[in-house]
Amino acid sequence: MKQAAGRSLRWYEHPAVGIVLAILFLGVLWSAASRFLGFTSFPGPIAAVKELRFLITDPAALWAILQSVGRMFAGYVWALLVAIPLGLAMGRSRIIYQIFYPLVSLAYPMPKAALMPILMLWFGLGSFSKIFVIAMGVSLPVLYHSYQGACRVERKLVWVAQAMGMGPVARLFKVILPAALPEIMIGCRVGVVMALIVMVSSEMIARQEGVGNLLFTSMDMAQYATVYAAILVLAILGFVLDALFERVRRYLTRWADSNEGGA
Repeated sequence: MKQAAGRSLRWYEHPAVGIVLAILFLGVLWSAASRFLGFTSFPGPIAAVKELRFLITDPAALWAILQSVGRMFAGYVWALLVAIPLGLAMGRSRIIYQIFYPLVSLAYPMPKAALMPILMLWFGLGSFSKIFVIAMGVSLPVLYHSYQGACRVERKLVWVAQAMGMGPVARLFKVILPAALPEIMIGCRVGVVMALIVMVSSEMIARQEGVGNLLFTSMDMAQYATVYAAILVLAILGFVLDALFERVRRYLTRWADSNEGGA
């Protein structure tokens, strides 16, 4: 059942309570497992949190984190600019669908990080290879949900736009895109997670800079607390980005949420 309109949340219903409880549960579980196993390569949460404080204040480590976030953002934006229009066009044009669907079917199940050796041969170890593979990883879920959203647009809306004299491009961006936006935003949210995963994987393979390189270098040097601190950085980054994106999604699709609430 949905919450009654106007009723204030009880303290235990606040989202922050769930987050705190989840952190405490994971911390206790982590600490117990660390004590039980007794491995030097498995430090407890307190050691990792202490190292996290030094990690985010170290200029070199902070620069590595910023580099990774920059590549992730560039690949994500690149993917949106290509995948959203293409997915909408595939959903509304049978010819475009038949041209691109075989390529999408082949690329979808392929691990994107597996392409890194080829891209490294073509473009070297720089940022372009990593941004390209991030864009590939993000583009497929965004394209799929954009296609699904375009397929579900009511025909009456398209007919009205045609009757008003709108051309195919105008209909795509003024009618189909707004109507398919809730579904597109689902793909974009999945894309945020994919961007983070592919970003770390690509940096682990092309070990030159970034969080992935920092993580593996720390492991090679037996700095295990730094390894877990880097993992905590990635977890926090993923959580923050997902929370921010959810706010953006709610703002852009507030009309759809209000319609569902009214229904």
